[in-house]
Amino acid sequence: MKYSWQHPDWPNFIFDETLCKEALYQYALEAGRLSGGVSQLESALQYDAYIDLMVSEAINTSQIEGERLDREDVRSSIKNFLGLSNPPTRVTNPRAEGMAALMIDVRNGFAGELTKATLFHWHQLVLPQQENSLLPRNLKVGQWRDSEEPMQIVSGPIGYEKVHYEAPPAHQVDAEINQFLHWFNRSNPLKTEREIILTGPVRSAIAHLWFETIHPFDDGNGRVGRAIAEMALAQDLNRPPLLSLSTVIEKDKNAYYNGLNRASQFDLEISDWVTWFVNSVLLAQQEAAQKVDFVLKKAKFWEKHQNTELNERQKKVLNKLFKAGSDGFEGGLSAKKYIGITSSSKATATRDLSDLVEKGCLYRLEGGGRNARYGLALPN
Repeated sequence: MKYSWQHPDWPNFIFDETLCKEALYQYALEAGRLSGGVSQLESALQYDAYIDLMVSEAINTSQIEGERLDREDVRSSIKNFLGLSNPPTRVTNPRAEGMAALMIDVRNGFAGELTKATLFHWHQLVLPQQENSLLPRNLKVGQWRDSEEPMQIVSGPIGYEKVHYEAPPAHQVDAEINQFLHWFNRSNPLKTEREIILTGPVRSAIAHLWFETIHPFDDGNGRVGRAIAEMALAQDLNRPPLLSLSTVIEKDKNAYYNGLNRASQFDLEISDWVTWFVNSVLLAQQEAAQKVDFVLKKAKFWEKHQNTELNERQKKVLNKLFKAGSDGFEGGLSAKKYIGITSSSKATATRDLSDLVEKGCLYRLEGGGRNARYGLALPN
């Protein structure tokens, strides 16, 4: 099988942007509307909105690769880097700290040029070296892969492997990356005289695909590649995007990987990939709007209940529910979950929950029968 990087016209991708014209229009509309809405929030709420989205991105870009990070570790690390924790919260997971640092670095440096040094730094954040590391000892961190063995993406049991993709050989990586970086920086919309004009989401789609096609690292390519995609979106908006692309991708990883595989085939035709990616960016923007709305409703909730008499158990549970985000607890809050959070008796949990419903903090979800479930009673 031959791949796109082996085509004589590589990397002159072919695509029809008109196929995603409506999605591009809706994305621009939603991005502008959300930015305007957030700018009207007080600074503390703006920080909450940005932090929630960064946490979601860090968690999900790692989960796409099968790595689970603790949400509170990531949140604490991000707040530490932003100077919002005094004193800083101690975080013992280097992976969580590394991903948090990556989120901050992408957002702080989006306007500048993308360089090899940037890519090496991001790779080191994604795969931090540590004692007792589970990383293979021969894994190259902060440098290109150099193995003479083919870099292949395979699936299936040993002896029955299926090769989905084979990347350019290691000796070509540096030249391929040079070409990619040249294109990326020449197409930066923040440059006064950019040489290549593309809409933000389309440029982001191409950048991500191109980088993943080169696959320059032994591991961590996906996380670095999605950071590049976000940088492209930020340059288009001239501000960090208010969305989490990886949250959408993680929900349908098969479509993501199948799209990458098809787009890396020999013919350089990537219209399907560009359309899928742009639609994913739009969906991420729409989901972000819901998260920002949740942050605003959280502020209104506590404003409404600032004089509501709540015991420490109730406050702890309500804060836990808000930390779970706009999706809340799966299946809602139950007496059993309440007991698990507060270490209270069943009688106390039942009494506390009834009190929270009476005070307008919670509402009872439909169904559930004897095993009542509850959700946050958020103001409009």
